Amino acid sequence: MNLGRKEETKQRKKRPLFGDAISSTFPLRFQDVSDIRQVPDHQEVFVDPARDESLIFELVDFKNDVGDNGSASRFLQDLAVGQYAEGSVIIEQSGVIEVPGLCYRNVPAIVTTAVGQMVLEIFSLFHLLVLDCIVESEHEDKLKAYYCIQLKMAISKGRQGREAQNIVRVYLANLRLKEVRTDVLITAYEPILINPLSESAGMVGAGFSIPAEQSGCIPMGEVFKLAVSSFKVNEWSLFGASPSA
Repeated sequence: MNLGRKEETKQRKKRPLFGDAISSTFPLRFQDVSDIRQVPDHQEVFVDPARDESLIFELVDFKNDVGDNGSASRFLQDLAVGQYAEGSVIIEQSGVIEVPGLCYRNVPAIVTTAVGQMVLEIFSLFHLLVLDCIVESEHEDKLKAYYCIQLKMAISKGRQGREAQNIVRVYLANLRLKEVRTDVLITAYEPILINPLSESAGMVGAGFSIPAEQSGCIPMGEVFKLAVSSFKVNEWSLFGASPSA
């Protein structure tokens, strides 16, 4: 890769989401999937086909039956069920932290992080983008605090079976805003090991993924942190709320 291309892959920009009602900053190498196919109204999906990495923003109903400390585990379980995981384990979870920069009517979001692992047999990373959603919801208009889950998962492409599993690291942030009754999920997918029998091998090559730094890219973990830390609500009316925050 030439120096010009390396610099290009590191460029980042504030991107409008949900009709510019929300914005977030991340590298330009992530292409808007809605430019080539329809995306569910409650999702914004971006992908870097060259690395089979993706970034998904999703609005789901606030989970009233789950406490803040248990939210990360709950969404991880939902993720496992939705993607046919054989099992999932939360191995680390932080305490609850307020995010004063993301408030509605002076009520701040809260942040909690968790780390988990799961084994999945499902579609390839790229084909995950054609699923309606990662965590199913009944409504599209709500939001309260914020959980991060960094986990490793094995994903089997299509219906190719266990022999074609890929090892993928997934970062999941759950931003929860109680006042507008919505959970926001920010999910980042990063392939670690591509099975030669999987479809992804034909797209990005088999074996261990080339480290982002060697490709001149911002590492996916940093992309995720940037997307989450820069997340901003510009129009609270998106959630059916009064414009005044």
